Amino acid sequence: MTAAFTFPGQGSQAVGMGKALADAFPAARAVFDEVDAALGEKLTAIIWDGPAETLQLTENAQPALMAMSIATLRVLEAEAGVSIARDATYVAGHSLGEYSALAAAGAFSISDTAKLLRTRGLAMQKAVPVGAGAMAALLGMEYDAAKAVAEEAAQSDVCQAANDNGGGQVVVSGNKAAVERAVEIAKTKGAKRAMLLPVSAPFHCRLMQPAADAMAQALANVKINAPAVPVVSNVLASAINDPDEIRKRLVEQVTGTVRWRESVAYMAQNGVTHFLEIGAGKVLSGLVKRIADGAVGVAVGGPADIEGARAALAAARG
Repeated sequence: MTAAFTFPGQGSQAVGMGKALADAFPAARAVFDEVDAALGEKLTAIIWDGPAETLQLTENAQPALMAMSIATLRVLEAEAGVSIARDATYVAGHSLGEYSALAAAGAFSISDTAKLLRTRGLAMQKAVPVGAGAMAALLGMEYDAAKAVAEEAAQSDVCQAANDNGGGQVVVSGNKAAVERAVEIAKTKGAKRAMLLPVSAPFHCRLMQPAADAMAQALANVKINAPAVPVVSNVLASAINDPDEIRKRLVEQVTGTVRWRESVAYMAQNGVTHFLEIGAGKVLSGLVKRIADGAVGVAVGGPADIEGARAALAAARG
C-alpha cells in the first residue's frame, strides 16, 4: 500500500481559500508571500478578499490554486512531518494542477511556477476570442462514447474530448457551435446530462495551439529539476521524471486531453491505495472513489485536515 499526492485544477478555487492556513502557520504564509513577490502584485488579496469574478479569471485562478496547494503541502511538512520523497509514490495534478505537482516534487521553484501559470493563464485566454469557444460536460457517458459524440459534432469545426475525468464524466471543448451540437447529440446518445460549462475559453483542444506555442517558449527558459518522485503526466497517463520530457509533455498538455481517469487507474494498478488531494476543494477525492475500487481519497485543504492526512499516510504505509 502506498500513497499519491494529487493537485486540483481550475474550478476548485474559492474566495478565502488558504486564509486559515496562512493565519495559523508561517510556512503557509511564506508561500503566499513568495507567489505575490514572483508576480509583483498582491494576488493574495484577490484570493482572500475577492471578488470571485476576479479570482476566476484564468490568469489569477491558475497561480492562486498552485499557491493554495503548495501552502497546504508546506503545512503538512512542518506540522505532520510529511515528505513527498518518502511518503508519495507519485504526484499528479489535473491540468494546471500538474504544475503544482511538479512544484511539490521540486521540479520547479515556487516563483517559476507562479510565473509560468500566469503566462499560461493569459495565453490560454488570449488564444481564442471570448465567446468563440466553449466547453461542455457530458455526464453518464464513458470516454469512447463521448469522444465519438465530439467527432460527430465537429463537422468543419473543432470539437474534442478535453477531460476524461472518470466516473462517467467527460468534458468536450472546441468552437462554440460544435460544442453546442455535441450537447444535443449526447442527449440522444444516452448521456444523463449534457451542459455547457461557465468557462472563458475552450481549454485542452486544438484551438489552444497559440497558447501551447507560448508555453513552449516560456518553458524553454525555465530550469526543471528531476522531481523527487515521478509525476503522472496528463497526456500520457503514465509516470515521467526526465526534465526534458516534462517540458515536452507540458506543452502538449495545453492542446491535449487530460487523461485523469487513466492516470488514477495507472497509480492504483501500481500499488497506490491512498490519494491525498492537496489544496482547494474535494473534486479529485470524489473522482478517485469512482475510478479505483477500494481506493481512499482524502482532501487536505485546511488546519482541520492535517490529522486526517497524517492518518491516511500511516494507513498507506501499512
